[in-house]
Amino acid sequence: MNPLVTISIPIFKCEKFIIRCLESVKNQTYKNLEIVLVNDCTPDDSMSLVKNFMDANPDLTIKIIEHQENSGLSVVRNNGIKASTGKYLFFLDSDDEITTDCIELLVKKAEKTDAQIIIAQNRWINTFDNTTKDFGFPTITEKKYYDNNLEIFSVYSKGGFPSSSWNKLFKKDFIVDNQIYFVPGLFAQDELWFFHLLLKTDTLAIIDDITYLYYLHGESVIFNRQKKNFENYLTILEYLTKSYKEEKNSELKMLIKNKIILFKEMVLVMQWKALKDKEYLKTNISRMQKLVRLNLSDYLSSKYSLDVKKKNFFHNIPAGLAVKLFIWRFER
Repeated sequence: MNPLVTISIPIFKCEKFIIRCLESVKNQTYKNLEIVLVNDCTPDDSMSLVKNFMDANPDLTIKIIEHQENSGLSVVRNNGIKASTGKYLFFLDSDDEITTDCIELLVKKAEKTDAQIIIAQNRWINTFDNTTKDFGFPTITEKKYYDNNLEIFSVYSKGGFPSSSWNKLFKKDFIVDNQIYFVPGLFAQDELWFFHLLLKTDTLAIIDDITYLYYLHGESVIFNRQKKNFENYLTILEYLTKSYKEEKNSELKMLIKNKIILFKEMVLVMQWKALKDKEYLKTNISRMQKLVRLNLSDYLSSKYSLDVKKKNFFHNIPAGLAVKLFIWRFER
């Protein structure tokens, strides 16, 4: 018998998109589904549209979780996990959609490999100029199946897996048994959750099919990052540093350090692109210098790439000079 799959969808200010999203779930070739909608006190007509959709599709299994107060996406995701009863869990954002064979392809791979996580590919749909881009957030790996935690985390630490929670199929019991939930209050909650998840992951599989359509529009977070978003990234870096200090496995510790250095660079690049604020850039470089960084023995080791060593060097020279060199590196 086909196992039950829970599709968890957040509801908040999504009246422009939610029916398109739900139609893509309705049209799945895989039918043993439950849909969990978590209403985070949306102030628009999203829920009226949802209820009309439910009335028109009584054959679909749809649960609605109502928040008493707006709690943010982390709490929405957590309550989606807790309300799910499927063997597998799939996160779908309300402004996106999935291909008709998305769940069928993911479940087929999951049942064949018994992996804790299955990752598929995605397509960007840019509504500004009506263009598309395949593999917008790519999964780039040498293998299609991994059964070793250190190998999985090594690929992740070098940027092989996108950190989004969506477009992945998860064994629900794997998440619950390890108590890996989203940290409330973060805007980039997927980054930290996926990091914590991969610290525990022993089996992971990949399919090359594009199964998720990610829409870029005026309300997309990617276009609306503000200083509060980058403060959250610094909080995430502090969590990563805490995990580094607590980790007992020396190889995993090294991989976490590698991840931290590349994450620092990513945050600085995004911050400069979004804000173009030299003083704030200097402030964050200074803050990052107090966190994990390479030491002399790391520079002598072959375990870190030349690229990582260079990035670490530029992050840790005097902050004023680091800002000038960063802008030069970025703008050239």
